[in-house]
Amino acid sequence: MMESEVDLASLLCSRLCHDLLSPVGAMNNGLELLADEHDPEMRQRCMDLLAESAKSAADKLKFFRLAFGAAGGFGSEVDPADAKAVIEPLVTASGRTTLDWAVPPAFMPKRAIKILLNLVLLANDALVRGGTLFVGTESREGEHEIVIRASGPKIVMDEAIRATLAGNLDASLVDSRNAAAWMARNLAIRGGGVVQLAEPDPEHLIIGALIRT
Repeated sequence: MMESEVDLASLLCSRLCHDLLSPVGAMNNGLELLADEHDPEMRQRCMDLLAESAKSAADKLKFFRLAFGAAGGFGSEVDPADAKAVIEPLVTASGRTTLDWAVPPAFMPKRAIKILLNLVLLANDALVRGGTLFVGTESREGEHEIVIRASGPKIVMDEAIRATLAGNLDASLVDSRNAAAWMARNLAIRGGGVVQLAEPDPEHLIIGALIRT
């Protein structure tokens, strides 16, 4: 149940912890194996596991810091290159998904960047077998359009997330799985913006957002 911004923060923290559990657990396993292993080749494999897991954890922390937190300080605008720098490792980590980036280099409002990051998170989660994730934006005076398009052999998005993006989910039903969708939509509708989601398709997912500043 979510009744306040504190509740939303708690749900976003739950999502962050859930995503960090796997790489941090792998690091713990690697350290335990390293302590008992004396074969040089196996020790090197343990070190490789530790390095890979540490990178995964760091990449996720950087992404969530910008998506959920106050990364970049308290300035009103963010360099899209900073967003790409945290999106690319997250999207391509599995080796099954490629990133197609079509975002102009001009600075964007922090609110728009946070919406973009959270929509990317949702679309990437939906690419259960990998594929291509397209991220594009267009800016005009006082308006910013965002388009996220996921294409792959299997697209799966929870109905609760779809309902949240469409504004059809009661606040009492928001949980850690759809908190990012709730955050993205509520940031977008401030000032008369909107989030739009294409009809369900087994191989394509399109999410659009219009942000007015």
